[in-house]
Amino acid sequence: MPFYRIYHMKDSPRQQFRWAPHVSGCASLKPRDYEQRGEVDALNEYDAWRLLRESGSPLAVGDLLESDAAGLRICKYVGFEPAQWVLPEPKQPAEPPHGEPHSEPEPAGQSTAG
Repeated sequence: MPFYRIYHMKDSPRQQFRWAPHVSGCASLKPRDYEQRGEVDALNEYDAWRLLRESGSPLAVGDLLESDAAGLRICKYVGFEPAQWVLPEPKQPAEPPHGEPHSEPEPAGQSTAG
């Protein structure tokens, strides 16, 4: 039986998500908008949804289920759809504008003027 990790959407992003128009396709999600809240063994996403509802901890629109087999799935008004995490890209050091020479700072106490 598949094993699902449960992620609940935080309140602030949930309000934005609930009022946004429905878009089909793979949802791109930020990990900072979610909190992992346990696990459930279920036959599929819909079985997990039913089990959680019956346990008193139902999934809400915007919550996620993740399994090794099915990947990340988001709960929407129309059912479950695929999703993926969007991770921020690491910041790159600032480069000088194109065409300008790159100069290294001079060590303190040393001058090139003479």
